[in-house]
Amino acid sequence: MSQQTDPSTADAGQHVLTHVTNRIGFIELARPQALNALSTSMVRAIQAALDAWRDDPEVLAVLVHTRHPRAFCAGGDIRFLYESYRAGDLDAIDTFFIEEYRLNHAIFSYPKPYIALMNGVVMGGGMGISQGAHRTGGLRVVDGTTRMAMPETRIGLFPDVGMGWFLARTPGAIGRYLAVTGETLDAASALYAGLADVYIDGNARPALLDALQTEPFMSGIDIVKRIRRTAQAEALSRESAEVAGCALAVARTWIDRHFSRPTVAAILASLETAQREAKGAEGEWAEQVVGILHERSPLSMAVSLEVVSRAEGAMADVLRRDLDLTRSSFAHGDVVEGIRARIIDKDNHPRWRFARIEDVPPAGLEAMFNSPWSITEHPMRALSG
Repeated sequence: MSQQTDPSTADAGQHVLTHVTNRIGFIELARPQALNALSTSMVRAIQAALDAWRDDPEVLAVLVHTRHPRAFCAGGDIRFLYESYRAGDLDAIDTFFIEEYRLNHAIFSYPKPYIALMNGVVMGGGMGISQGAHRTGGLRVVDGTTRMAMPETRIGLFPDVGMGWFLARTPGAIGRYLAVTGETLDAASALYAGLADVYIDGNARPALLDALQTEPFMSGIDIVKRIRRTAQAEALSRESAEVAGCALAVARTWIDRHFSRPTVAAILASLETAQREAKGAEGEWAEQVVGILHERSPLSMAVSLEVVSRAEGAMADVLRRDLDLTRSSFAHGDVVEGIRARIIDKDNHPRWRFARIEDVPPAGLEAMFNSPWSITEHPMRALSG
């Protein structure tokens, strides 16, 4: 097989900047021309820093951020994955996902507070390097520019990087809705969904970063408390009226009503009934969502709903299943065509494997979850918890 070169192999040190200052390990994403999209070498650089700081008593907490206003991280480098597939370099695809998912698990299980300052676009892989902060005693921090999503069904993929685990634990049917539609959340909706912990105004970030690098801290908890103090000075909090009135909260009753259905076909049928019969805001909302679902990959929507439904167990199990699904998505799914239509050719006319959600056979959906590896040979068999 021909070999595709990771586009930032030579520049990994420039795209991920790491240093320890004031007993905090700082990870700075610095690939703005690609909206900080993660390459394999960037994943390795972040993993190396976390490994070095894990048992270092001089590092009390870890903070990941970027200085670039447009994006915290727009996801994985899907153009590279597409080019690798076209060149027949399937090992490069496996390697990227294996190492990315191991990093996601390392963050999720990190023994020190991990803090993610999320500004601008936070999608796909960007969610993978931020959401795990919630499990470490750290924080997921958003600001007024944050735009958060798992838009994978738009390109024929599914909410990977362990996001099924988090989506399955959102209130009501919100996780199912986000997985299938790929809807983008602003800061208020992210707080409402439980996918962010605190809000900090973007103008307060420089002063906060300066404080973190200069004020004395005795523990990781002290660092987290310092960030919370800045957040508490802001008007937006999880309990605020703005969060209670956010777009996601307004649609919550409708989301629960329609997206609690067992299949995407049933969800779509329910929405189409509301589109015809519901009066006022619900009918308008249903019409918009129906339009979104007709643009998405039917197979990917079905897979994505199952990903959330099956994510009640350990994160390690979710990530192993994610890896299995990347294999089947490239081999039998819509992801190559989706990337072509949305990213490469940009004609926005993907030719999905199935034209309608009703055409996706149950056996075909189940086959997507088959692992190409035995339990003893799975590349991520060592993960636990």
